[in-house]
Amino acid sequence: MRPDADCAALPAPCLRRHEEGQDLREAHAALLLDRQRQFAADASHELRTPLTAIRVRVEAARLHPGDLDLPDLLDHVTDDLDRLEDIVDDLLLLTTIEAGLDGRLAEVDLTALVEAAAAQDVRLDLEPAVTVAAVPRLVARLLANLLDNARRHAAHRSQVSLRRADGRAELAVTDDGPGVPAADRERIFERFARLDTARSRTSGGAGLGLAIARDIACAHHGTLHVEAAGDGGARFVLRLPLLR
Repeated sequence: MRPDADCAALPAPCLRRHEEGQDLREAHAALLLDRQRQFAADASHELRTPLTAIRVRVEAARLHPGDLDLPDLLDHVTDDLDRLEDIVDDLLLLTTIEAGLDGRLAEVDLTALVEAAAAQDVRLDLEPAVTVAAVPRLVARLLANLLDNARRHAAHRSQVSLRRADGRAELAVTDDGPGVPAADRERIFERFARLDTARSRTSGGAGLGLAIARDIACAHHGTLHVEAAGDGGARFVLRLPLLR
């Protein structure tokens, strides 16, 4: 019997549920396709920006060789190449995360990881031996991204706290910077997000750090969100299932 004949033979309530399920699947597929297209467009733009900068500098040097400051040119080109490398590395990491963790989990002492990664000027308030099951390299990258974000936006200080709460490890990275407006607290985790706030990407980064951090958290069955800090800054809160 043909598939459409099978569907036609279904009772009316079952047929409606079948059609609704099909509509949901098609809508989900369309949404994923739109996101992939937007991501491809954004990635192309981000890669093109440093490439264009390199071309402009090299062509200017070719047209006006008498005005060439070679050390300055090489410094700028190196910076642009570093940015290109960062973007490509981040894109490859996102692809790795999306492919799944594939049983690579190990016991990770978050307390020790924070103590090793945090700079001396970061205030620490850590419970001892908070342990999770994770891919060490990925969780280290997540933490590094949060610490780097706090460092770039803090006015004077940043703080990291770590505790056990309801069967989860709860890590909070707080800065005293401009904060994140409520309307942007989900958008800030989007890939290549551009926020019309003081926490825009004018302060550096490839626009993928927080997206990578959230993807890593989700891959470990955890969550990552941002909220207002008590002094008006931002607090990024990571929760991961405790190992013990």
